[in-house]
Amino acid sequence: MKVVIFDMDGTLLDSKKDITISINYIRDLHYNLAPLSEEFVVEAINMDVRNLPKMFYGTEIYQEKDRLVFEEHYALQCIQNPYLYDGIFETLQTLYAKGIKLSVATNAPTKFALNMLTHLGVECLFDVIIGADKVSASKPDPKMLNEILNYYNFNHTEGKAWMIGDNSKDMLSAKNANIDSVFATWGFSPQSDHETIIRHPSEIIDIVL
Repeated sequence: MKVVIFDMDGTLLDSKKDITISINYIRDLHYNLAPLSEEFVVEAINMDVRNLPKMFYGTEIYQEKDRLVFEEHYALQCIQNPYLYDGIFETLQTLYAKGIKLSVATNAPTKFALNMLTHLGVECLFDVIIGADKVSASKPDPKMLNEILNYYNFNHTEGKAWMIGDNSKDMLSAKNANIDSVFATWGFSPQSDHETIIRHPSEIIDIVL
């Protein structure tokens, strides 16, 4: 058995425009703050250690009013501008046709992931789509990946599994789950010193097959 687990934002699809729009909506509505750039938002999200409520809204923790309005706004916003990276659709189709088991592990809430992947026409290619809300700890904790591997009754001695992602949290979650990891540079993080780096989705096919 071969299993490929994908991160979503910055790996399968580009979502930065819509995430930024929803964050800026809260900044304006609740705090009268100037808008942040897409680049700042992506960099903040991908940092190893950060306080996102502080960076986005100037609060030490997420306020309930911000979370509720963000979720309501982003539920509609998240399917306005996302797009699959060049080569992702063809790569997923090829892997699927070859019988490779495909799943998604994202730190985004599951409902947003399902909305976006369905909107982009690829949700049907994945056996499991799991977000941070479905586990007690998000990546780099391995819980999400272990849930997926357990779904397949994956045996580490007989099978092979990979995590494809665009930041250190993805790579660490793979290490913690005792599976291989591949760093994708076409998305939110163009640079990495990770051992296995790929610059186009088609390279996944060579690695897996």
